[in-house]
Amino acid sequence: MTHYHKEIIRIQRACYANQTQLNTVIGARNYINCHFQDTVSLDVLSRTLFMSKFHLLRLFRRYYGQTPKQYLIEKRLEHAKHLLATGHSASDTCYQIGFESPSAFSTLFTSRFGISPASFQKRAIFTK
Repeated sequence: MTHYHKEIIRIQRACYANQTQLNTVIGARNYINCHFQDTVSLDVLSRTLFMSKFHLLRLFRRYYGQTPKQYLIEKRLEHAKHLLATGHSASDTCYQIGFESPSAFSTLFTSRFGISPASFQKRAIFTK
């Protein structure tokens, strides 16, 4: 075993010391990926994974660098780009990805991508 291989194992043990915790946050991420259109909250995740919501929040942030809510919003916005590019209206997209308010969706989309959903849709259609 080389020195570099030993170092990789040491760092891996330091960063991912508990396989159970790692499996839990992977399970939380998979749950969000499969149910991002639904109402997904920290309470729902903690009940699903049988873990304290505060502990889950700390673990998720530790392993992924963001909270479950931030990850959920990113997942929804990425899916929104796909729906808008395939011709869905902004309000239809808003409800399909789990937002309750078209104005909140539009504001979030614009702040994240620097362009409104309608403008994004027009650009996506013209570039095809």
